[in-house]
Amino acid sequence: MTDASSAATRPPGPLSRLGLSIVIAVVIIDQLSKAVAEAKLAYQQFIELLPILALFRVHNTGIAFSFAHGFDSLLIVGGTALITLVVLYLWSTASEGGRIVAIGFALIAGGAIGNLIDRIRFGYVVDFLYLHLGARGLFVFNLADVALTIGPILLGWHYLIGSRKD
Repeated sequence: MTDASSAATRPPGPLSRLGLSIVIAVVIIDQLSKAVAEAKLAYQQFIELLPILALFRVHNTGIAFSFAHGFDSLLIVGGTALITLVVLYLWSTASEGGRIVAIGFALIAGGAIGNLIDRIRFGYVVDFLYLHLGARGLFVFNLADVALTIGPILLGWHYLIGSRKD
């Protein structure tokens, strides 16, 4: 399939086999990894995995990078749910991009749902992967956050770079 023909292909929607399988897989993997972190890691226990990555469990009451820490949790849950619905709407109305766009939207939706489940259940999100440069900490995140990062990269790739090739 050429770039031009894949760009003209309507992406499989949120209820497609591809869409549902990615969203469900992201939510399951995210929730299982957080359950393991909660069960096996003491709160704020530091276990070095790589020179730049460690296990370090914390409870994030804010949103990305602890932004909005201390905001009303109902406001954060409502905002997250609204943004998730907007993403699902944009995905269902997307008219180009094929599978790459569907995967991008599915990763965003799955990651958002994974973190939303935590917010509803606990009032915070379980983060346990700590990216650092030596003693300088960058941020603590989880697998839903990884999906929430890769999804927009795929969409950006298509809409900003891929569509220019046509």
